[in-house]
Amino acid sequence: MLESFSISFESLNFFSIVPMLIAIIGAIIILIADMCIKKNNKQMYTMLTILFLFLDFGYLIAFSHHWESRAFFDLILVDGISLVSQFIILIGAILFVPLTLSYNRFHEFQYPEYYALFLFMCAGFQFMVSSDHLMVIFLGLETASLVLYTLIAMHNRQTAFEAAIKYFTMGALSAGCFAFGAMLLYASTGHLELYGVKSYMEANDYQTSNILLASIVFFIASIGFKSSIVPFHTWTPDVYEGSNSFLAGFMSIIPKIAALVVALRFFSIFMDIPFVHNVFYALVVITITLPNLVALIQKDVKRMLAYSSISHAGFAFSAILINNPQSYSALFAYWILFLFTNLGIFSMLWISRTKEQIWDSRYDHSYDKFSGLIKLCPMAAIIIGLFMLSLAGIPPFSIFWGKIYLMSAVINQGYIYLALIMAINSAIAVYYYLKLIVYMFLKEPILKDGRIYLQNATLPLKIVVGIATLYVSLSIFFVDGLLISIYEIINSSL
Repeated sequence: MLESFSISFESLNFFSIVPMLIAIIGAIIILIADMCIKKNNKQMYTMLTILFLFLDFGYLIAFSHHWESRAFFDLILVDGISLVSQFIILIGAILFVPLTLSYNRFHEFQYPEYYALFLFMCAGFQFMVSSDHLMVIFLGLETASLVLYTLIAMHNRQTAFEAAIKYFTMGALSAGCFAFGAMLLYASTGHLELYGVKSYMEANDYQTSNILLASIVFFIASIGFKSSIVPFHTWTPDVYEGSNSFLAGFMSIIPKIAALVVALRFFSIFMDIPFVHNVFYALVVITITLPNLVALIQKDVKRMLAYSSISHAGFAFSAILINNPQSYSALFAYWILFLFTNLGIFSMLWISRTKEQIWDSRYDHSYDKFSGLIKLCPMAAIIIGLFMLSLAGIPPFSIFWGKIYLMSAVINQGYIYLALIMAINSAIAVYYYLKLIVYMFLKEPILKDGRIYLQNATLPLKIVVGIATLYVSLSIFFVDGLLISIYEIINSSL
């Protein structure tokens, strides 16, 4: 006779998944509101989305003192890494959503489904970073990815459909690699939870089999696709070009931090294996260097920023290669600084977006578009120039400090050649960032009317750009405190 058993509510630690539930419930409420209210508009959907994101963020702050806990039979992990990455995801989402409130009536922003899907996507990313069980990570990854494919396609342009198909194809291949890698990992270790895999590796003195190495290769490919690591990056510029600037900016930050956290949790277990370490080292060097060289010849600002984001991802992955608390805290600090800079530049691209192809038959944001901008719209030129200087790593702007902290972590671990490669590539990147500044400040304007550059500049967009500008300009005053706080949270989890 089978013995009955019961599971107590307390043992599930239900409160650990409340942040995700807030986003999911918010999405459902938006869909219900659309069915019940006949006369509604995108402002209401946007406000509801921001409201639920703030509730999610507020609960995380209230829950932050309960980290280092597991829930739902060890499927959910709430630790410092989970909390910091969820903060980044929610801050990015809260700041990017107001970009939908533009004067131009882009049709995708009129649909409540757009905002509901956006919240589902945020919940998927939160699940990804809040677990060390491969099946939960996979479910979160696919939930967020499927939503992202749909949001890109809703832009309803030929380039958007092409971008969505390319992203879906690469995403399907990535999902297949992830599932096959998980199968091989289970076959070789008997575990799908990463803490179990770590215990297995320690018990066997980190001896590897061919099956385990094949599993690791599949995971490198899968996570490489999601974080656009070379040579798995080819979809990135086309997808950024086909997406609207709102989504392109969002994709440059949020999906990548989720992929970085998964990579951090997974590869930290195997980084002492020479094969894994050497392959990772090579990928980091190539990812930092190759996109920098390709970005030099781009004719479109958004494509240039796509290659730039690939190179920045390479910088971030160097922290996983170093594999210690200092490098991890530098990674999160770097990504927060990168978040606000990319938020600012993509917001400015979104503000100047027109439905008509005025400057180029293919590109929305060709370099010619910004010729002589200082004479047509001086404030816009100065703000864009500031974000370009930050991306280039020019002191005292924000990303300079992120690169300094990352490079100091690299040097402290004795990776002198890697630090040299990072420095050289930072110098190369200055050229293509300054190229846009040259167009804005030293060339003659093509159009005479500067108002077209600010036609989407609603009050919410101005507020977002103002926040990003202040953060990038004044980061010198708080970046030390930011790094120390992140280090204390991350160190408590390792």
